[in-house]
Amino acid sequence: MKTRNLVVGMLCATVFAPILIFTSTFKDSYPSSSESGEFLEDLTAFTVGGDARHLNLLPQESSTTLSLKQPILVISDKIAQHSAHSQSQSQGSWEHKSARVLSATTNGLDQSKTDNPIRQVTDLTKTPINKHADQEQIKASDNHISAHHSQILDTKHQQESSQTYGVLEKKEPTKINNEKQTEQTAPPDFRVRQLKDQLIKAKVYLSLPATRNNANFVRELRLRIKEVQRALGDASKDSDLPRIANDRLKAMEQSLAKGKQIQDDCAAVVKKLRAMLHSTEEQLRVHKKQTLFLTQLTAKTLPKGLHCLPLRLTTEYYSLNSSQRYFPNQEKLEDPRLFHYALFSDNVLAAAVVVNSTVTHAKHPSNHVFHIVTDRLNYAAMRMWFLANPPGRATVQVQNIEEFTWLNSSYSPVLKQLNSQSMIDYYFRAHRANSDSNLKFRNPKYLSILNHLRFYLPEVFPRLNKVLFLDDDVVVQKDLSGLWSIDLKGKVNGAVETCGETFHRFDRYLNFSNPLISKNFDPRACGWAYGMNIFDLDEWRRQNITDVYHTWQKMNHDRQLWKLGTLPPGLITFWKRTYPLDRFWHVLGLGYNPSVNQRDIERAAVIHYNGNMKPWLEINIPKYRNYWTKHVDYDQLYLRECNINP
Repeated sequence: MKTRNLVVGMLCATVFAPILIFTSTFKDSYPSSSESGEFLEDLTAFTVGGDARHLNLLPQESSTTLSLKQPILVISDKIAQHSAHSQSQSQGSWEHKSARVLSATTNGLDQSKTDNPIRQVTDLTKTPINKHADQEQIKASDNHISAHHSQILDTKHQQESSQTYGVLEKKEPTKINNEKQTEQTAPPDFRVRQLKDQLIKAKVYLSLPATRNNANFVRELRLRIKEVQRALGDASKDSDLPRIANDRLKAMEQSLAKGKQIQDDCAAVVKKLRAMLHSTEEQLRVHKKQTLFLTQLTAKTLPKGLHCLPLRLTTEYYSLNSSQRYFPNQEKLEDPRLFHYALFSDNVLAAAVVVNSTVTHAKHPSNHVFHIVTDRLNYAAMRMWFLANPPGRATVQVQNIEEFTWLNSSYSPVLKQLNSQSMIDYYFRAHRANSDSNLKFRNPKYLSILNHLRFYLPEVFPRLNKVLFLDDDVVVQKDLSGLWSIDLKGKVNGAVETCGETFHRFDRYLNFSNPLISKNFDPRACGWAYGMNIFDLDEWRRQNITDVYHTWQKMNHDRQLWKLGTLPPGLITFWKRTYPLDRFWHVLGLGYNPSVNQRDIERAAVIHYNGNMKPWLEINIPKYRNYWTKHVDYDQLYLRECNINP
């Protein structure tokens, strides 16, 4: 306790002794201190314990409701100036600066008198100075100024921090939302494309002289190329990429950034890219030509299973007794009240799908009669198939085109042309100068008279008045009975027009540079489709359509009016004799166009695999194949023996 009292006493002596000494000196130096102006001037040079205490700091203090304005900056400058000067400066210089600062401060703070620290200090001149109270007041004022200044700085810092955090908080969700939106709107192969683009850029850098001289960069870039290639693999969409693909993408980006710094010659990069583009275009052209050739070649060939099937069926047919080779319901073959179909084909399995799909969707199968005409080679096989797989209650007739004795070269100009030496050379001697380079027009199917039999329907069915012609590469999805009740309004051919596509107009099939064509037809006229056509045979006979066909065939003996095929002569023969059917009856393109509208396919009565990509070939379009395969019974004995699988 004694020790504590001793420490307190020493502390008081240490604190109050300098005050008493300073007060005594102060009174002696300023005997007439009642003049406040002189007091204010000398008060700025007031020192305590050798430390110059500038009362210039006092104007920084403000009331709790008012904020300090312009004088803060002035006073701060004076503080900085004072800290740079030593205590040896003259008293007159200090008096001049202090007076100027205090004058500016007084003018700026007229509205605050009671709480202003300067006013409190000046009021001391009107009362006797208490040594202890004066020192305590100076200390309190100084501490209050420092605390308030710190509080202002802390408040400002907190406001700036909150504003910055608010901005970041706003930007961060925006960035996340943008990334999510990009992921949602990006195509499914966005990353795959990025990786491929990086490979191209990397190969460009490797081929440039500036980067080839940098061995370390070349080594790094080759390593990145290998990593990206392994990550890319055979992926065609982002979901096929491994998880490490993003890391490989970022690593390659860093390497490419280095390459960009090394290679600053833009002209060299542009030159290299143009060379690569030209080389790629040449390769693309060669590949397209090879693809076209191989596609046409594949379309002409017969798969092993489809070659086995007719052989197996033919063997089985000739092992039957003569009484087992006949079809039932033959009395319906010439009944004009029934629904008759004409199908000309040498493909057993394709013909089976047409019949099965039609009968499956028929409301009254017993009213449907199918007339199938094939060649001599496939006649037995075709009969055996429908004998072993009868189409329910529908009626089937299979005929051999060789039995049509009226169809000979003296009657049919096209048959005479097909047997000519020039036509044989055109098909089988490709090295000849007069042979056509377009493989499409050199398909041997055009040599078959089955392909041209559609122009002789009245002769094939002399007792019928209407017949529906179907190609063997179609699938029926709805009941077709309504086609026989359509009024063709005096037209011969009812067909779906195809002028919705520019390449299905007359100028795509006929040679309008020939005056015979240009004078008689409109190049922009709508084409129409073979494959599902309702023919009014009575009108056919009345308008003598077969003779029209023969006339134009004779004029085209040198193939100057059109190339080969049946659609060009069909467009000419039935010019202004075709009635347009609703589009939902017949949808085309499933043999060449992978972008056929799915809704159109689903609502179509007949879908047509026109083109080279037939559903029974390996080059078919996979997403369309199921419409065809669901009408094939792959558990059938003959199909299993020939290894024909879905």
